[in-house]
Amino acid sequence: MPEWLKGSAELLVHALVVTFMLAGLGLLAVPVLPGLVIIWAAALGYGLYAGFGVLGWVMFGLITVLMIGGSFVDNLLMAASSRKEGASWLSIGLALLAAILGNFAFPVLGGIAAAILALFAAEWIRLKDAQKAYTTMKGMMVGCGWAFVIRFIIGLVMIGLWMIWAWT
Repeated sequence: MPEWLKGSAELLVHALVVTFMLAGLGLLAVPVLPGLVIIWAAALGYGLYAGFGVLGWVMFGLITVLMIGGSFVDNLLMAASSRKEGASWLSIGLALLAAILGNFAFPVLGGIAAAILALFAAEWIRLKDAQKAYTTMKGMMVGCGWAFVIRFIIGLVMIGLWMIWAWT
């Protein structure tokens, strides 16, 4: 392969990987779309194309750990924030179940809406107080907001690790 073509192919691969990673970063705004998984898959694709080497394996390992941890952070923060506002573990569990079912019934935002409504309903039934149920629901929404911020930062770190790998 001519040297100029080899350089063009490498530039094209870098552009594609960056495009997918930035798309994954943007998709983090929608809680149910796997933005971190998309960033991870782009790094995997790059590794399969360019080879891993020692630095590549280290960076890909770190990217994998961040992807796994970041994928759980939203559930943990939403549950912790709801619990801090007084929600019962049963209500939180029902909200999680509703989120899973809501994702299948109404993809994209159905899961988060179902979780928030299920938490409100379960707490209203449990406490017989709409204001307290609203407070726990608001806690879940605050947790969702913080989860986005943390997932976004994790996504930026993942992209940064790939950049070190790709351009070192």
